[in-house]
Amino acid sequence: MHSKSRKFHHTIGLHIVALFEGAKGVLVLLAGFGFLTLIHQDLHLAAERLVRRFHLNPASNYPRIFIDAATHMTNMRLWMLAASALLYTIVRFVEAFGLWKQRPWAEWFAILTGGIYIPVEIYELLERSTWPRVVVLVINVGIVGYLAYELDRTARNRSVHKKRKQQKRIIQMHGDHDRRQLSQDGRRGP
Repeated sequence: MHSKSRKFHHTIGLHIVALFEGAKGVLVLLAGFGFLTLIHQDLHLAAERLVRRFHLNPASNYPRIFIDAATHMTNMRLWMLAASALLYTIVRFVEAFGLWKQRPWAEWFAILTGGIYIPVEIYELLERSTWPRVVVLVINVGIVGYLAYELDRTARNRSVHKKRKQQKRIIQMHGDHDRRQLSQDGRRGP
């Protein structure tokens, strides 16, 4: 019963991580489609409208950076951003599928792709500590830690199972040998 409960919790945990990774893929895919809708548009005007819609001062630092970046955006860059978004989405969907199907390679892949951001997230947090950065780091460390724990536990279970199987084989071999010895001894008589 304990084994079934562990398996159930392992499955639920992987499904939650898979849904989270799939959701990230969907959000980036939508952003990619958004980039495509901006092709052949006046991005400077669109950026100014967006800044005003959020009631920001277009002359202040960050809105000005945003407007300047939009001014220098070309159709080729938009295509490249959309292609990058598609590539990222494919990676997230493959990872989510593998986690949903409980494939060990997907757990390793998720640890790698999640763990690679942790040093950058820590650096960003040390540069400027904000709640969103803390939340992102905690979620990422939580997911990577959970997957590493599950992989370790699975490897230990396989090792224990393999040892038990070997022990049974040895006992069976000794049992067969003992039975043969007894039958040979029985034929010889006293």
